[in-house]
Amino acid sequence: MTDDMVSGTTRIAVPPRTVYDTVTRVSEMGRWSPECTGGRVRGGAAAEMRAGTRFTGTNRAGWRPWSTRCTVTVAEPGERFTFVVRAVGLRIAVWSYRFEPLDEGRATQVTETWIDQRGWLMRSGISPLVTGVRDRAGFNRRSIRQTLARLKEALEQEHRVA
Repeated sequence: MTDDMVSGTTRIAVPPRTVYDTVTRVSEMGRWSPECTGGRVRGGAAAEMRAGTRFTGTNRAGWRPWSTRCTVTVAEPGERFTFVVRAVGLRIAVWSYRFEPLDEGRATQVTETWIDQRGWLMRSGISPLVTGVRDRAGFNRRSIRQTLARLKEALEQEHRVA
């Protein structure tokens, strides 16, 4: 794995479709992510996530808020969810989630991946100025661990079998 790609994995004791449905409700991502505060889907929150769906991602690091334009490229319920992120018309990153069934489908291995697609100007000048984050790969490595841990905790509490 290079600094241009960061990935993390966790096991969540709920079925893949449940985890997928939760992750694709981008308006709620702020519940888990230390940086992303949510998203607004074009066509409203009830719009079905599919390849081509667009949404605005909202983010905050410290006092610095910013937004991005995102386009879903893969939406396979219970299996994969991927979107491309752009800002000021420039490609920024690809975020991807893979949902693999475990325990005969009663649990899920979730892998979250970030691929940096920023060019030199965005990487060395604009992005650190806007976000306040100089080491994006290191920050996202920690962020992915936090996001997956929070997602796991929330889903396992919400879907606890008595």
